[in-house]
Amino acid sequence: MNDTTHDEAAFASIFEHRMQGAAGERLHYVIGGQGTPMLLVPGWPQTWYAWRKTMLALAEHYTVVAVDPPGLGDSDKPYGGYDTDSVARRLHELTQALGWERFDFVGHDVGVWIGYAYTSLFPQQVRRMALLDATVPGLAPAQMYAFEPERISKNWHFFFLAQADLPEALISGREHAFLSWLFHAKSANSSWLEPQALAEYVRCYSAPGAWRAAANYYRALFDSMAQNHVHARKRLEMPVLAMGGEAALGSMMESMMRQVADNVTGVIAPCGHYIPEEAPDFVVGHLLEFLK
Repeated sequence: MNDTTHDEAAFASIFEHRMQGAAGERLHYVIGGQGTPMLLVPGWPQTWYAWRKTMLALAEHYTVVAVDPPGLGDSDKPYGGYDTDSVARRLHELTQALGWERFDFVGHDVGVWIGYAYTSLFPQQVRRMALLDATVPGLAPAQMYAFEPERISKNWHFFFLAQADLPEALISGREHAFLSWLFHAKSANSSWLEPQALAEYVRCYSAPGAWRAAANYYRALFDSMAQNHVHARKRLEMPVLAMGGEAALGSMMESMMRQVADNVTGVIAPCGHYIPEEAPDFVVGHLLEFLK
């Protein structure tokens, strides 16, 4: 598999785009492959497209679904329901519609937040879970959000996006500049960001309601934190892979998840925050080993 491109013709021959749900609440997802079901959940400011470099290899072994969470990508953008319990329940509706009794959950960034909520609410449905580089609200130490030189370029957006109305007013129409800066700031090496990838993310976040929906995940953070404090009273029993980027969260992913899970494998990826795109071969190799 190539680290910088994916075979679009091969991809189109295996995967198809679908929508699930009623108007106003529809989820967009991409499905292909065969075998044990696997749900790939991206974060902000990305979409299902963040998994494109891993999906062909994974589809040789799994039925792969890469989903746009509520409000992101080409999914509908409802006004409410962005706390992680609500999002997890909405994804549960998708897995039920797909007929999945058991599956593997793989999340990156906000997908990590959703993964912890999902496995806490529906532990019997998740066979194994892999979480890639994100602090789970309510589980991560407070110093991760401190106003310090090594953190300010990585965490400032938590505070910015939580403001009412301001993010939409300032970012709308400036998606290319904003996203380009963010991807470069949180990457170890931004060579992964080919022009077509940036263009796709700009397209998605230029859609009506896109910034409102994305920001609502951060506006709901205190609700998500309170929910996770309750979830943490019961430990996760399924195997958990906690992967941090070497130039991002690193070993903190493992130590964070050991607080709430009994069977944790920690891995450090040779990259920054955007692991599925910065190091797709590394991700595929470790997922195939962990999920087998």
